[in-house]
Amino acid sequence: MNIFLTSSFADVADLFVTFTSGQCKGKTVTLIPTASLGEEVNAYLTAAREAFIDAGLIIDELEVSAARPEDIVDKLESNDFIYVAGGNTFFLLQELKRTGADKLIAEQVRAGKCYIGESAGSAVLAPSIEYLQELDDASAAPDLDSFAALALLDFYPLPHYGNAPFKDVVQQALIKYGDTLDLRPFSNSQAIAITGGKVEIQTSSDSR
Repeated sequence: MNIFLTSSFADVADLFVTFTSGQCKGKTVTLIPTASLGEEVNAYLTAAREAFIDAGLIIDELEVSAARPEDIVDKLESNDFIYVAGGNTFFLLQELKRTGADKLIAEQVRAGKCYIGESAGSAVLAPSIEYLQELDDASAAPDLDSFAALALLDFYPLPHYGNAPFKDVVQQALIKYGDTLDLRPFSNSQAIAITGGKVEIQTSSDSR
């Protein structure tokens, strides 16, 4: 599997270009902004869009909660990369499950397509998102009947480690779940790069 997990994509876009060996230029990324819909602040999404364009990618947006089923299938299958933005992880998972996009994404990633996650988009690959109740408001997803997530990972990404305004709630999640779950905290200037079975935490020289 090729998976590139971030807390803040724009802060580690240089690492992403290296991760793809520079082969991302001219390719198309399916950009899924769904998690950001209920958020008051989504400057990170604007920054991510700009970072993709700067890296030479073509953006094809897919707002899962409002998309036609055939568009979800077409974009996830035909485009080169899948990027899932940050926001509310519970709302994101609810909409991915409701539309069946969760299964399609998992299928594509298992087949080798590169997945890029940012914050919520990173965490949704864990076996479950229950551990994120410290960070996100689960009531934003009233129709979510289970915290079971995409389970493409056997660990639990914990984004924004040491970064405001999440510093305290991330610490609370570490205290609450650190003894029972394989949490992998990483900061806004870091990425978790997964190639095949190799998992590596990388730090961007641009954002130090």
